[in-house]
Amino acid sequence: MNGIKILGTGRGVPSKLVTNEDMAKIVDTNDEWITTRTGITHRHHLAEGETITDMTVLAARRALENAGISADQIGACIVATLTPDTLVPSAACCLQRELNLPHDTVCFDLNAACTGFLYALHTMECLLNASERKYGLVIGAENLSRITNWKDRGTCILFGDGAGAVVVECRPEWPSISAILGCHGTDQMLRVPGVEKGVPSLIYMEGTKVFKFAVEAVPYCIDQVLAKTGKTVDDVDFFVFHQANARIIDLAVKKYHIPQEKYYKNICEYGNTSAASIPLVISELHEMGKVGPGSRVLIVGFGGGLTWGGAMIEFA
Repeated sequence: MNGIKILGTGRGVPSKLVTNEDMAKIVDTNDEWITTRTGITHRHHLAEGETITDMTVLAARRALENAGISADQIGACIVATLTPDTLVPSAACCLQRELNLPHDTVCFDLNAACTGFLYALHTMECLLNASERKYGLVIGAENLSRITNWKDRGTCILFGDGAGAVVVECRPEWPSISAILGCHGTDQMLRVPGVEKGVPSLIYMEGTKVFKFAVEAVPYCIDQVLAKTGKTVDDVDFFVFHQANARIIDLAVKKYHIPQEKYYKNICEYGNTSAASIPLVISELHEMGKVGPGSRVLIVGFGGGLTWGGAMIEFA
């Protein structure tokens, strides 16, 4: 299969900043308790009147501009999200309208929770192999503040809103991203009930059990991707982890002896933004010049479903 590489990145973040001190006014908590257990100091929430569509449009336009690609060159558009503005039309269809993408552009949403962006990248690689237009838009976007249980002090402190986007291109001579994806279907640890199910459509999570799952899933994904690509830790220019908890990232860094200049945490600023977290990191790294043409990035995600995934993607 022909591979894809990243041409451009962008992000859209709500202007409303919510601090740990703000959270302490809502539930029984404090800055020290939150920071020491999660690494989070701030998170961004959509303000009244702001929407997922607003964020995805901003992120996508910035990514297109950064890539030097016009909307009419896009062959497919995937939005990874579990919190679209509307179930129908999808967030991707709303984005098609706002960007004026060609009417034959394949556009749809994908829900694999916090692993959604990885699932979407692999799906895009497959789609572009069959598309006449070889450029694709992959966006991770969430409005988790809308489905947060503000009475649950263990989870409401974690989540933020945001959107990150990448423009990718598919070429015959480029390597596959060698995605490793998997799931174990269970609603016992992490779930959001559907519409009109008799209970609120809010996030329910058993944090300790999810943490234990994550610290096993991350090294599994790293090992599988390195084995599939025939690479070593030294061959990777940057590691990008789903930003769920700083301690999960720290454990992986320690296990693989990853030097500080090869990984990045922005959970302190954004909290857990589910499908948006990985593209938000990639966008920031790109903007700071830490990754660019030729960079080889290993990305790892895990989340509800339960789902997990890893991939190796390069910048063109």
